[in-house]
Amino acid sequence: MASAASAAPPIAAGDETTDLSKQYDTPIGLAHTTMQALKDRIKLHYDLASDYYLNLWGEHIHHGYWPTAESKANDTKEFAQLSLIRLLLEVSGVGGGRVLDVGCGVGGTSRFLASQLGCDVTGITISGKQVQIATRLTKAESGKAASEQPSAVEADADGFLQLGKGKVRFVELDAERMGEFFAAEAGSFDVVWISEALSHFPNKALFFQNAHRLLREGGKLVLADWFKAEGLGQQEFDSDIKPIEDGMLLPPLCTQQEYVQLATAAGLKTFGGPKDISQDVSKTWDISWSLVQNPSLWAFAFSQGRDGIAFLQAFRAMRRGYADGSFRYAVMSFVK
Repeated sequence: MASAASAAPPIAAGDETTDLSKQYDTPIGLAHTTMQALKDRIKLHYDLASDYYLNLWGEHIHHGYWPTAESKANDTKEFAQLSLIRLLLEVSGVGGGRVLDVGCGVGGTSRFLASQLGCDVTGITISGKQVQIATRLTKAESGKAASEQPSAVEADADGFLQLGKGKVRFVELDAERMGEFFAAEAGSFDVVWISEALSHFPNKALFFQNAHRLLREGGKLVLADWFKAEGLGQQEFDSDIKPIEDGMLLPPLCTQQEYVQLATAAGLKTFGGPKDISQDVSKTWDISWSLVQNPSLWAFAFSQGRDGIAFLQAFRAMRRGYADGSFRYAVMSFVK
């Protein structure tokens, strides 16, 4: 007779459970109802969870990038997050100008582009809570640079806060409306920057059309995002991708090539990439899974209903997807 240990199915790489996660086990992989309902849930999620993101992950709410064995062994997540921004700058050749940071989170990248490159950055997010946090953090950084109290830092007539040689403002806005919202500024942005936000958008074709509309001739679209691998079988899709789409509040994931096709259809030309860096960012979710092993965090997630628990449980699906190769991450850039 086989022992219980030998009879049990093997645990997939990156799929380890913890005693804490077992207490809140819930099936994930359910389909979303309507795209509008999904957008409402995304807004609520970021309104409720952004303070936790800031405390756990810092001001840059995106993956870290560890491109070498040495970096994987030694670089902190904070350094790796900045490395990802620098990679995007390298892939796109962006060096300054007017930037629209789409899905800006709590403004970490917006502040980096303003303070380090002297960019004039407008960050947009669907979450009013993120606008509040981003503005507060920017005032604190601006005040520190000017040896002033954050309360003394004031925005200019257009809502921008000075930061180094650049400036930043934040606007609560559904990104699918950015074309109409910035209609008077069409053709005036040097850069549209979007990092790990487009995967949340139901209408991705509209985003590429709006980016083309807002960019000047020669302007760049800079993009980092999550993808499903090409040619997945149904079993791989059901096992790895559906739980990610469910728990991470995503419409159907695209492949990298589908983004290229959408960009081309909108009139943009490929400039850099796609560069697949899946194995150089996957450490993000090993760190994240470790960071969320906190009973109070799971209790908070549970108090928010199924979405909160499914979100945390999806961290395991992300780790498994990277390990299996079914879930991918890439950076790319386009030019008008």
